[in-house]
Amino acid sequence: MRYSVLTQVERRRRPRRRRPAFLLVLAAALGAGAYFGVQHFRAHPEQAAAAPKPASQPPRERFTARPTRVALLSTPRAPRHGTPSVTARSAILVDASSGAVLWQKRPHRRRPIASTTKIMTAALVLERLRLDQVVTVAPGVPRTPLVREGLRAHERVPVWKLLDGLLIFSGNDDALALAVAAAGSRPRFLALMNGKAQELGLHDTHFASVSGVIDENNYSSAWDLAALTRYATRDPRFRKVVATRIARVPWAAPTYGKVYVNKNALLGTYRGADGVKTGWTTVAGHCLVASAHRKGVRLIAVLLHSADPYGDARRLLNFGFALPR
Repeated sequence: MRYSVLTQVERRRRPRRRRPAFLLVLAAALGAGAYFGVQHFRAHPEQAAAAPKPASQPPRERFTARPTRVALLSTPRAPRHGTPSVTARSAILVDASSGAVLWQKRPHRRRPIASTTKIMTAALVLERLRLDQVVTVAPGVPRTPLVREGLRAHERVPVWKLLDGLLIFSGNDDALALAVAAAGSRPRFLALMNGKAQELGLHDTHFASVSGVIDENNYSSAWDLAALTRYATRDPRFRKVVATRIARVPWAAPTYGKVYVNKNALLGTYRGADGVKTGWTTVAGHCLVASAHRKGVRLIAVLLHSADPYGDARRLLNFGFALPR
């Protein structure tokens, strides 16, 4: 019999084989498990959403950023209060090597800090300018108010001479000349100062002046100034300048030479004294950041609005050196 291409052809079916009983039981169990699993995820959708991805797309590992800086000050032991008695409204004593706070009095109270501001100015200048770099004094620098050494507009001066004037003589015109040279303008340098304060974790600090001659919105705390000083004194160039009692600096004609006398009365009168910076305005009162070293121990003392800054500093430093180690 011939078949037409349109003739339906019936295929012979193979006889069915009986499936073993255990396969039927296994299939039933799997079906039940799938059913209850679906019901469970419907009732707990958050667990279903957290289900792991297939092996071909492993879940991404979480990355926790580690802090990039270490705190400049710490309190491994509870700092002492009270004795020794100081007249300063805020004060702190710190081990310069470890950053451990040894004694404190209202350490986080924000106060105007006068010319101790120049510690930050100097630290930034040392990071951005070479000591032998010659800068041109900007036209507005000679008009800087109050303490100034008499810089002339457009005169060319090496950075190291201006840095001596900044930290030893405490010239406000030196501060402005260096700020403009390092950042291009006073506002830009102030932005750098406040950025550096944030980077160092100085939460009690804000700068509105490159020299400290302005009190309004230019403030810090004893804690922050000690931390900043510990940072700045890591640079041997900074340490060398602030430890200098008298600097005789050659100068171009018609000046020919200048003599800077450090205002820090501890230098040469207190054994081991080696810095750091004084400050005073009517609002801030007498401010002093002092440092000294003896027998491998280096201390930093900060006194803000003190009636007797050098007496306070001596009492604090004597107390620190007498502590058992």
